[in-house]
Amino acid sequence: EAAIRQANPELRGAHVHPGQTIIIPGIEPTPIVEHPVPLAKDAEVRAIYLTGWTAGSARGLELIRRWKAAGGNAICFDVKDMDGLVNVPFEHPLAPRGRRPLIRNLPKFARYVHKLGLHVIARIALFRDEHIAKQHPGFSVQSRRGKAPWRENGKQVWADPSRREVQDYNIALARHVAGSGVDEIQFDYVRFPAEGEQQDAQFFFETEPVGGTRAEVITNFLKRAYGELRPLGVLVSLDVFGVMAWQRPVDLAHTGQNIAEMARSCDVLSPMIYPSHFFGMDGFDRPGDAPEHFIGASMERFRQVTAGTGVILRPWLQAFGWRTKTYSPDYVLIQVNVAKQKGGIGYLFWNANNDYSKPFVAMPTLMKAARRHDAEKSGEKEQAATAGPDLAALPPDLATRKTQPYPPTGQTSASEVSADF
Repeated sequence: EAAIRQANPELRGAHVHPGQTIIIPGIEPTPIVEHPVPLAKDAEVRAIYLTGWTAGSARGLELIRRWKAAGGNAICFDVKDMDGLVNVPFEHPLAPRGRRPLIRNLPKFARYVHKLGLHVIARIALFRDEHIAKQHPGFSVQSRRGKAPWRENGKQVWADPSRREVQDYNIALARHVAGSGVDEIQFDYVRFPAEGEQQDAQFFFETEPVGGTRAEVITNFLKRAYGELRPLGVLVSLDVFGVMAWQRPVDLAHTGQNIAEMARSCDVLSPMIYPSHFFGMDGFDRPGDAPEHFIGASMERFRQVTAGTGVILRPWLQAFGWRTKTYSPDYVLIQVNVAKQKGGIGYLFWNANNDYSKPFVAMPTLMKAARRHDAEKSGEKEQAATAGPDLAALPPDLATRKTQPYPPTGQTSASEVSADF
């Protein structure tokens, strides 16, 4: 609107009239073609998450501009969430039909974000796909007892991760999105269901000559997906349960997330280490109020598990106040600082409602620290000295506070901590 008014200074009010001639700037005569902007996998990415509804709205564009102005350099938006609805134009026999995409022109959207200098991450929820589970029940997880689609805690929401048709559909969507100019494909729900009555769940690989284990199904899928996507010039990242850092057999048996193997088929691993989600672990009654412990413990364990794989750890951090009384800008700063101390490179903030008021307050301090780090890395000591203290706005004792020792692992399994992941 601002560009139209600038090109037409005679325009007044909110409407144009029949027969009126106006100049529309920025119209391209052919369909927009956009390409990924190369980025080193170890670049420090500072991102917020956007739903498809937000990304495709005027509010979303304003939020993206605000994030850029605050010092952010990336956004992560939903191409497909766990409801299975696809937010961009895409034709496929398994894709939803009859719904207007929330982002009607993905290359145009990617180009706009690129012009702001931001890295574009497209999130695809893989196998928790309510659309496929309900509209294509033959490809859903099946019930051994009921001879019908299996339900996770009463909800029919899981496509069968071992069905080749389901895998091919998600890879086709990822290839389409990569060809539309995004810079990174991020897979979420890259796992089997972890909740519900596990003994009643029957998967295709168990009944056919495919054989193997849940972990082998996930690992083989990722090898194939990574092999097809990386040549297209995009980075590939994976979201994984934070609790998987503890490497407990029950978690691996349910989810199929063998972290060490998965790390070999991606560029970036993004563990979801929201402190509030570690309830029942390590003896903390209120884990949400212990961000130093759970961020530190998770990152250190993930670093050990992925040693030698070359993968970059870029964590999802908590940007919401669920199960904690201490959520604040300082809470955000503590998470980022501890994650970085433990080997994290960059971060992504998650808020399901896309409310980033607390991270926005924290960003000036985070950017001051980033400038100092960049100056020191480049050897510009004088610039580093004027960039300001690394932890200026953190609680006064955080610079000397140590992450407490990790007590013995508790008994909570991934199936008990998967809410909101």
